[in-house]
Amino acid sequence: MAPRIAIVEDDGDIRYLLEHLLTREGYEVVSAADGPAGLELVRDGAIDLLILDLMLPGYSGTEILKRVRRDGASRPKVILLTARKDEVDRVLGFELGADDYVTKPFSTRELLLRVQAVLRRGSAEAPASSPGEGVLRAGPITLDPSTHSVTVDGKPLSLTLTEFRLLADLVQARGRVRSRENLLSELWGYDVEVLSRTVDTHIRRLREKLGSAAPWLVTVRGVGYRVLDPSKQ
Repeated sequence: MAPRIAIVEDDGDIRYLLEHLLTREGYEVVSAADGPAGLELVRDGAIDLLILDLMLPGYSGTEILKRVRRDGASRPKVILLTARKDEVDRVLGFELGADDYVTKPFSTRELLLRVQAVLRRGSAEAPASSPGEGVLRAGPITLDPSTHSVTVDGKPLSLTLTEFRLLADLVQARGRVRSRENLLSELWGYDVEVLSRTVDTHIRRLREKLGSAAPWLVTVRGVGYRVLDPSKQ
């Protein structure tokens, strides 16, 4: 069965373009022109991916995203679509649980690649394990994949799912550099053709949340990122 994509966009030309583009690629597409109608689309049908404009009449895109993420019955993947270029909007979107962010004007090829990558990540969860199994540590940072919990110096840290996956990858590879391209490919499913500031935005947000443990997350200029290896400190 083809993935079902909902488009919530008040600009009729852009909405029609996206409907035509995604239908041609074989997706099942539904759409709405305002916030309330968009929210109903998500709540009434099984939606795999929501392409959501931030500036909408009725409810803003961020309000819809908050409500969708609070609704346990529907957890579609979300790509935010907006004319805004401010870093704050990207961070807010990711913090609320968006999977990606596309800025208008966009190329149709890039948007299709991002749609394919987000859907490819899938929704299957890893097999359940007992608390404490496979715990990852680096200095003051401790991650428990079985409970998706993180602590810094014993104090719990609140991370989004994507932030958790990124930090877990870096801590597991502690001491080794993880290139931006590898992170994009393995965590986000992007081809190297897709240019994105996604990793940088999440790294910046992670450092803010890590607080006193931020120095353990190091930028290797021109290469990527790594978490320090405690055995070599």
